[in-house]
Amino acid sequence: MRKRLNKSKRESCRTNEVSKLLTVSKKGIYCAAGDFYIDPWGKVDRAIITHAHSDHARSGMKHYLCSIDGEEVLKLRIGFKSSVQALDYGEAISMNGVRVSLHPAGHILGSSQVRIELDGRVEVVSGDYKTAPDPTCKSFEPIKCHLFVTESTFGLPIYQWPTEQSVFQDVNHWWSRNRELGRTTVVSGYSLGKAQRILAGLSPSIGPIILDNLLIPNTEAYRNAGVKFPEYLTVQEASYGVNWGHSIVVCGSSLSGLNWQDKLVEPSSAFFSGWMATRKRRKASRDKGFVLSDHVDWPSLLSAVKATGAQEVWVTHGFTKPVATYLSELGLDAKEMPTPWASEDQPLERSAEREN
Repeated sequence: MRKRLNKSKRESCRTNEVSKLLTVSKKGIYCAAGDFYIDPWGKVDRAIITHAHSDHARSGMKHYLCSIDGEEVLKLRIGFKSSVQALDYGEAISMNGVRVSLHPAGHILGSSQVRIELDGRVEVVSGDYKTAPDPTCKSFEPIKCHLFVTESTFGLPIYQWPTEQSVFQDVNHWWSRNRELGRTTVVSGYSLGKAQRILAGLSPSIGPIILDNLLIPNTEAYRNAGVKFPEYLTVQEASYGVNWGHSIVVCGSSLSGLNWQDKLVEPSSAFFSGWMATRKRRKASRDKGFVLSDHVDWPSLLSAVKATGAQEVWVTHGFTKPVATYLSELGLDAKEMPTPWASEDQPLERSAEREN
């Protein structure tokens, strides 16, 4: 979860931190040799987008480059009339002599690491990523490089994830218990990525699975990309002949203003997020909170950095200072890379547009 920094802190993003290929400008990470930006936060002519979450993908760029897997969800974010070029993972193109390729980041559908190379120098911008397997997107691919730009959303030792298998064993057991009691189960997570991952982990043998209408476009984009889901019903399809007391409803992170709430039978609800790893967050959640994150946890972040072989690391998006300090103690040239976005301790209810 990220918020916009105030003006004075945005000014600090104008850093002189320079490598042979990348700089950090007031509009974002910039490659002067190739004349393109990666996940820019200002309007530019050429933008390479790591994934379609709103803190990485913004409308108003002249041209976009993304992965083929992520093209449809990106266009749902920025508009279908936008100029978008899509690449297969591993496919390389030249941008003013700079070799550019996209590689799986394992965060959500189509999420990519951006590999750039010039004169033997390789630098990689990871975007958001996770190394744990996920049935809804291609798995993270370590890339050898000289400079690695890593996120640090959960960059503290307290954040260590349970396996996805164990999480969904608990989820399906909880749903089964609610069904026995005749209570509707309601599960929620961010509308792009998390909701689809939740859907993929549910067991249709327990009862009907109902998907909120707001999730349909992104979920259909996942299906169009070949992701397999259990059979589900739309709210309209579930309005006739479906026992909602036996059902599980999957929705986005906000439950306010939904027009089907009168159909719920003594609902029991849960929120899914990496933030549920702390007791404070679980208490602030609904009836339950499940630990399920689309970002690396602490040990995975460290192992991912090590796998790149990079001696220079830029740390961004999250707990930048403790991660950069720890990596420096390991002997790496690690620095914080400021952006106009920062992790924040927010309430769980958020608008779908700002979810990630």
